[in-house]
Amino acid sequence: MTSPIETPARYAVAGNPVEHSRSPAIHALFAAQTGQSVDYGRLLCPLDAFPATVRRFADEGAQGCNVTVPFKFEAFNMATRRTQRAELAQAANTLRFDSSAHGGWLADNTDGVGLVRDITRNAGVPLAGQRVLLLGAGGASAGVLGPLIEARPALIVLANRTAEKAQVLVERHADWAAQHGVHLSAATLEAPGTAFDVLINGTAASLSGGGVPVNGAVLRPGALALDMMYGPAARPFLRWAQSHGAIGRDGLGMLVEQAAESFALWRGIRPDTAPVLSALRSEVDALPDGDH
Repeated sequence: MTSPIETPARYAVAGNPVEHSRSPAIHALFAAQTGQSVDYGRLLCPLDAFPATVRRFADEGAQGCNVTVPFKFEAFNMATRRTQRAELAQAANTLRFDSSAHGGWLADNTDGVGLVRDITRNAGVPLAGQRVLLLGAGGASAGVLGPLIEARPALIVLANRTAEKAQVLVERHADWAAQHGVHLSAATLEAPGTAFDVLINGTAASLSGGGVPVNGAVLRPGALALDMMYGPAARPFLRWAQSHGAIGRDGLGMLVEQAAESFALWRGIRPDTAPVLSALRSEVDALPDGDH
C-alpha cells in the first residue's frame, strides 16, 4: 500500500513587480536542503488590490507569503499579530496565515535581521561599538533600523533628503536605542558627518540610477559600504565605495538571510544560507550591466 502524497505547503512572494524576484529560487533551495515540501511562487498584486489578492491566496490554502515593494505597509496592517521588529518598522515583509484559533495572521519584518547577519557573519564585520550611517528614511531603512540598534553600534546617524522624515523614524526608535545604549540621530544627506565605519544605502538611488547620494568623506579608510540593492544595479555604488578606499558589498546576502528567517518562521527549521548565497552569487555576478 502506497503512502499518500504530501501536498506541498504553498507560499509566494507578493508584490508589483515580482517577475524578477529571486525568492522562489532561494526558497526552493532551502526546501531541498531541509527536506521540506514547499511550493513557493510569485503573486503579482494589482496596486489597488493587494489585500484582496493576498486574502484570496490564503483562502486557497496557502500558509504565508513574503511581501515586497510597494506593499510592506499594507501587509503590516492586515495582520492581527505583529512581532516587535515589525512594530518598530510599522512594515512587514513576511506574513504567516495562522488561523483565528491560533491568534490570526502574524506579521514579521525579517529585513533587519537579514542585514545584520549578512554584515556580521557573511562579511565578518562587527557592528558593536561602530559608527554607522544609514541612508534613507523610507520602508527599507524602517525595516532594518531596529535590528541594527539591537546589534549595539556606538551610534547610528539616519540621513535623508529631508531630515524631518528621518527624525520621525528616529523618534519612533528612541526608546529602543536608549535600551541598547546606542546614540541615534537624524541628519540631511548633505551633512551626515564623516569617517563612518559602516555605510548602508537604504535609498532607491541605485535602482533609479541616481548615483550615490553622499560624498566620499562619510567613509573612513577600510569602511564597509553596503547597498541594499544587488546585481548590476548595485555595481556603480560598489565602484564608488572602492574608489574611496572602502569595502563594497551589495544586498544579495541580506536577501538570502532575510529569506532564511522567513523560512524558519514558517517551517520551524533554519536552512544553511552559505551554499544558497554562493549559488546565487555566481549567477548574479555573471549578469551583464543593465540586466537584473
